[in-house]
Formats: sequence, C-alpha cells, structure tokens
Amino acid sequence: MMTVEETPADTAIRDDRTTAKSALLPQRHPNHDLFICDVLDAIPKDDMASMEHPIFSLATKADTRVLRYEHRNVVVEIAPSVKGLATIYDKDILIYCISQVMAKKNAGEPLAQTLHLNAHELLVWTNRETSGDGYRRLKEAFERLSGTRITTNIKANGEEITEGFGLIESWRVVRETKSGRMSELKVRLSDWVYRIIQGSEVLTLSRDYFRLRKPIDRRVYELARKHCGEQDEWKIGLELLHKKTGASSHYREFKSMIRELVQNDHLPDYQVALEDDMVIFRNRMNWQPSKAEIRYPILDAEAYHDAKLVAPGYDVYNLEQEWRDWWVDSGMPELGFPGKAFVGFCKKRYQMRPNP
Repeated sequence: MMTVEETPADTAIRDDRTTAKSALLPQRHPNHDLFICDVLDAIPKDDMASMEHPIFSLATKADTRVLRYEHRNVVVEIAPSVKGLATIYDKDILIYCISQVMAKKNAGEPLAQTLHLNAHELLVWTNRETSGDGYRRLKEAFERLSGTRITTNIKANGEEITEGFGLIESWRVVRETKSGRMSELKVRLSDWVYRIIQGSEVLTLSRDYFRLRKPIDRRVYELARKHCGEQDEWKIGLELLHKKTGASSHYREFKSMIRELVQNDHLPDYQVALEDDMVIFRNRMNWQPSKAEIRYPILDAEAYHDAKLVAPGYDVYNLEQEWRDWWVDSGMPELGFPGKAFVGFCKKRYQMRPNP
C-alpha cells in the first residue's frame, strides 16, 4: 500500500486556493535576491539524458513501483528505496546542482563533484516554500534522490556503460538551526551525473519550469525543450509521447491531459496543438527582439555610485553590460528593484574576482 505524503503540488493547492484553477504556481519569491545572483549561478540547466528518458516518477504520492523503460537501444530500470521513487519535483534539486556546476564550468573555474549549498537559496531558486514544511520536504527529496537506484546503458559524455547508480551519491546537513531548518548542505553527485556535466550534455530551462503545477506538464515541457529546442516546430504521435513521458495513466486520460494543456496554453517557450493523434509543439521564441528594441531596466545615479563602492577597480559600465546580457539570458524577468539587483551583481562579481 502506498503511504500519503504531501508534495510540492499539494502545497501549491494549499497556498493558492484563490486561484486553484491556475495551471501555474505563484511566484513565491518575486523580489528575492534570485535576480541579484551573478551570471555564473543564475541560469537553470537540465541534463539531456533525463529529459529524453522517463527517469523520475510523475506520481504525487509515494511511488514504490519498479519501473522499466525501453526505447530503441536504450534500457532504463528504476528501483525505489523504502521512501519511494525520486519524483519530478525532487528533480528540482538535481537541476539546481547541475546549474551551479555548469556555471563554474562555463566560467573556466575548477569543478568539484561535491557541492556545498545553502538550503534557503536552493528553495528560493526553485520557487519552493521556505517554511518549516519546505525544509522537511527538502530532506525527504534528498532521501528519495539518493535512495532511488537506476540501471541503464544511457551514454554519459560519450561512454556507454551499463551500471547501477543513484542520482546523488550522498548528502549531509552541515549545519542545522535551532528551529530544525537546514542551513548548509553537502551534496555529492553520482559519477553518471557528473560525467554528463563534464560533457556539457545539458540544456537551459525556462525559469517558469518551476512554476508548472502538474507533473505531466513538467515532463512534457522537458521533452519539448529537448526535441523542439530552437526549431520552429516539432511533431510527435500521441502514443509515443505517452510512452516517453513515462505516465502511468490510461491512454484516454493522457489524451485528456494534453487537451487541457492545449486549452490552458501555459507551457513555457512552446505552444501545443493536438490534431487527431498528433501533438505539435511550436516555438514561442522564434522571434527575438533586436538589442535596439529591448527595454533594459533603468538604473539611477545612486546605483552606479553604489556599484563603484562594492566593486572597486571595475568599470561599472562594463559590469552594466554584463548584467544586461545576463538579464536577457535569464528571460528578461521583471525586476522590482533594478538598482539593487545591479549592485548585488557587482558585489558578487567582485567577491568572486577581486581583480578585474
């Protein structure tokens, strides 16, 4: 028998009752330091292997099944721990870890398979609650990620090795406050995940991925991002899409889910159409404004003054251009306090590289 367990989806219903029909979760931290982050750690990245193949459970309750997926020459078997299979929501943590390591790789910094993380920043970055329940669910997610065992022959950085592994090798709470909330975390990625990062086999995700309420919507978005990418259009048969999502629902129910997704039209980056039994994804971003057409955030004189104080020796106007590029790469999010965001960017850049 499966045990009842509250998930981020359940939480979303509780904290968003007035808009229960909304297909997207609320932006829980709209003015947080997320948009003060340096370009090195602000862009969500996902590994292409788990985007292509259904490794994470779409269940919203504890899932203790052993799953097996075969497609062409790829075989994946996923076995749960006593806590159940790792879920599509647990994957938020893996995306966060991959994004942090990829940011350092792109900056030419030394890489490490073991990460030291701030729990609060992880929760905010993935649009999760920062309440006591939020920290408790974070611990449970780590338990499922480390306990779920995968056996597969998926290639990682050009190597095809049939092996069994966990998605993360280990995790540990380094410090915990008196209230019981985690403060610092130590996470070691599995060799398989780390090889994927070393091979740069990742894709950028929309920030709104973390606002998708339903597991099936997250999984469908992953597949669209992987296969449609920057193309204008991608078509796939409904039956094959059903298989690739790993959804356990009946075919008719799955078709109803896709119809609902089409009707709501809330998928980031892509519009979805259903014609008979063919699903069509169309890229919303096939038109991009030129730099002359972009309305950049406006900075006042105080922002430039404060930027010079927190980043002595740097040319603040060069930093402004870097910050603008980061803002565009991040999807041009609306900033409540552009000056504060810019100064925070400059401060972090100076902390990481005191010498220009």
